[in-house]
Amino acid sequence: MVTITLPDGSTKQFEGAPTGLDVARSISEGLARDCVAMEIGGQLQDLYLTIDNDATLRLITTRDDEALDIMRHSAAHVMAQAVLRLYDTAKLTIGPVIEDGFYYDIDMDPISEDDFAKIEAEMKKIVKAKLPIRREQIGKDDALRLYQDEPYKLEMIQDLPDGTISLYRQEEFVDLCRGPHVPHTGFVKAFKLMKVSGAYWRADQSKAQLQRIYGTAYFDKKELKAHLTFLEEARKRNHRKIGEAQELFSFHDEAPGMPFFHPRGMVMWNLLLDFWREEHRRAGYVEIKTPIMLQRNLWERSGHWENYRENMYTSEVDEIEYAIKPMNCPGGMLLYKNRPHSYRELPWRVAEVGLVHRHELSGVLSGLFRVRAFHQDDAHIYMMPDQIEAEILGVLRLVERLYGVFGLGFHLELSTRPEKSIGSDEQWEIATHGLRSALESYGADYQLNEGDGAFYGPKIDIHIKDALGRTWQCGTIQLDMSQPERFDLTYVDRDNQRRRPIMIHRTVLGSIERFFGILIEHFAGKYPLWLAPVQAVVLPINDDLAPYAGEVRDGLSDAGLRVELDDRAESLNKKVRESQLRQIPLILTIGAKEQAAGTLSVRTLDGNVRYGVAREAFLDTVQAHIRDRKLDLTIFGD
Repeated sequence: MVTITLPDGSTKQFEGAPTGLDVARSISEGLARDCVAMEIGGQLQDLYLTIDNDATLRLITTRDDEALDIMRHSAAHVMAQAVLRLYDTAKLTIGPVIEDGFYYDIDMDPISEDDFAKIEAEMKKIVKAKLPIRREQIGKDDALRLYQDEPYKLEMIQDLPDGTISLYRQEEFVDLCRGPHVPHTGFVKAFKLMKVSGAYWRADQSKAQLQRIYGTAYFDKKELKAHLTFLEEARKRNHRKIGEAQELFSFHDEAPGMPFFHPRGMVMWNLLLDFWREEHRRAGYVEIKTPIMLQRNLWERSGHWENYRENMYTSEVDEIEYAIKPMNCPGGMLLYKNRPHSYRELPWRVAEVGLVHRHELSGVLSGLFRVRAFHQDDAHIYMMPDQIEAEILGVLRLVERLYGVFGLGFHLELSTRPEKSIGSDEQWEIATHGLRSALESYGADYQLNEGDGAFYGPKIDIHIKDALGRTWQCGTIQLDMSQPERFDLTYVDRDNQRRRPIMIHRTVLGSIERFFGILIEHFAGKYPLWLAPVQAVVLPINDDLAPYAGEVRDGLSDAGLRVELDDRAESLNKKVRESQLRQIPLILTIGAKEQAAGTLSVRTLDGNVRYGVAREAFLDTVQAHIRDRKLDLTIFGD
């Protein structure tokens, strides 16, 4: 007799050893049809596994979080089986699940997206057949014999320890795999191959180049359609395409991963930093600037040379080794040590928009999202132990204000001590308790990430959510008790004794370049009026009105608007259409009536057109909208 305990505490007894499917069927046939796997002792297992002893079991259905990854893993096998049927010389390597889908690396002749239709057609045959997917266990020697004609699988098996090896079989297809998998191929109901790219075996450029075929899969065709619609919208918002079209920034082969900002991009950059500086002044910060290159001994003292060396650029000057800073912290600590400090000054909040360089592999560079040179809106707060909670709460309130202006929500994650770290156990315990206590006082839910902290301290990561619901980790709050000790930072307390300050490292925007890219995609290039690089364009309806339109442009410019004049010999409709494509918030049309009355015809990005707007009323409304940094594109109301 085997007793199965279910999550609600109820039990079921079976004569002999049941499978997970037997347990599901004992509850209902509908549940059995919906189950993809089971969890026993915290481990996900195949539904057809025999349960020989009493166990606590959780059935995994298509509605559970784990189910999608399990099915996508099976979809990778379905795709690999289809490829082998169509390309008899193909050799398989690995096929993992990734965010939003899966891929399989295959040694085969190059293919293109034009080949996807026939691969998908073969996949549909495999899915329709509902081929059972079953696990097999064989010895290592048997596995070596089985894969003697498969060089990549053979290499993987040779790297495994002696013992049994698990395989998964679906009809003629057999793959080396740990599992688990869905019960049969019919669960892979909605899928699509997405793209193909090159990849080196084991990421080694000296080894064979493979075809990496990406795909995605869902249990429901509606979910797949929604995902594809989302991807299409994301493609429309691609910050690289919008940035090029709007002449905001560019990249050049002479400086890979290092963006060039154009005049219009610099307008937005400076507006963003003006806002950042304004909010930091309100929050009691002072701003500093530290050198971009500092001697090796400083980075050894900070711990970066030992823990971060592979990401640093170095140089030699006068036979002394230097490093270009990957972080602003050590320079900030030298500045703190420049003079004595009293407890009366603390907390001392010091901000820096510092240019840092970090070496990233060329293959991971991605527009403004992943670069080698970027500006970080760092700040370091030096404080006494009893000020920890208040200062962290102050940072979180600053985060609210900065993100709120852009309509960005956020959630919080607490990351604790990693394996590779500096500092004592006591320091880590105090620092982690301080962050946890502040989060509880803040009152928002947060996620715990064990072992994911910085090497010098635990941290709170701040993840923003954009208009498409995507999350981006931008801000971070790191509590550090090690660096003040390494740099022998002190302050004089009320009793005239020297004490060690505690330090917060924090960013809000993070990489400003990356945040810039996020804003482009968040707004799809249609920025709030205050942030738009060109706020208005003046369009005369004929050449005779061009001089007057120029006067209007000059007057609006003198009032502080960023305004252009388009007096080209083109039709008015064409100029309006081009201005709309450029996402200019205010399109001002000048005709004879407007000249005579001193008014404007105003077209806004929300599609509304207002005629006969007095210039003074126009300026009052627009300047108030800009001053309040409003998000609303309906500048003139209904």
